[in-house]
Amino acid sequence: MKDQLTISISTINGSTHWQLSKRMRRSLKSLASVTAVGVVSAMLLILHLYNSVDDAQLEQAKLTNESQSMENALTNLQHLKQALEQDLSEREERITYVSERLSELENVLGVAQDGSVHELDSRLNTAAIHSNVRMTMLTQIPSGSPVGKQRMSSQFGKRIHPVTKKAKMHRGLDFAVNTGTKIYAPADGVVEVTRKSSKGSGNFLRLQHAFGFSSSYSHLKSFKVKNGQFVHKGELIALSGNSGLSSGPHLHYEVRFVGRALNPKPFVDWGVNEFEDIFEKERGIRWESLVKTVEQRAAQQLQLSLPKAVLLAENSN
Repeated sequence: MKDQLTISISTINGSTHWQLSKRMRRSLKSLASVTAVGVVSAMLLILHLYNSVDDAQLEQAKLTNESQSMENALTNLQHLKQALEQDLSEREERITYVSERLSELENVLGVAQDGSVHELDSRLNTAAIHSNVRMTMLTQIPSGSPVGKQRMSSQFGKRIHPVTKKAKMHRGLDFAVNTGTKIYAPADGVVEVTRKSSKGSGNFLRLQHAFGFSSSYSHLKSFKVKNGQFVHKGELIALSGNSGLSSGPHLHYEVRFVGRALNPKPFVDWGVNEFEDIFEKERGIRWESLVKTVEQRAAQQLQLSLPKAVLLAENSN
């Protein structure tokens, strides 16, 4: 029959025949097609899975590298954190040290504390202004002895003149020094007068200082500076002698403010540790106004803002 397919298999034992109808053949073809499609699909799936595995392995390797990088970064951050903590600790120690030293400086400068917590910057500004004010005033206004620690033989005030034996106002201090004793400028200034004479004050020298102050030196042996010369505190200006109306070798030393004679003793005793004392000992000067002027100048030079509280001016009241 045309619609049947005969399959014969011959062996030594004989032949075997199968009759396949057209319907069965279609079924077998469909099964073969489905099987082929299944095999191809399985192969494609396996290939896709292989590709997915490769991609997953690449992604895993990438994640592993990123994880290692993050671990390295974390380690670096931990080291940086330790370094920052160490640096912070050292800075805190330095700030503590600076604060302690600043407290010592405040005590030396006489900066009053009200017990409240002050910002370090504000305290430093205040201390800087105080320090600058003291340095300015002690270098621009006569302070200390022009001949060092020498004995004073005659004080400021009325006395009997040792030569004329008449009562007269003694407008300075006499230092009992030998001829040739070195005399040093008690403050920065300019040489106003160098005058040689065998009468009265003898060889005479006068320095003009800042803020209206001047100092003068009488009975000198010789001058070490010239008229108009600028001098700084501690510079050699003359040698003591016995010239003029004098009963023996000595230095007559005067300090004046806008031409008015002042007792030089408070200025000779004036120093960093006794800074406020002169405000009480010499009341003929408006120290409060002077200190405020110097404070403002110091603040401008240091580019700081003056604190609201009155600083040294409180001590001058």
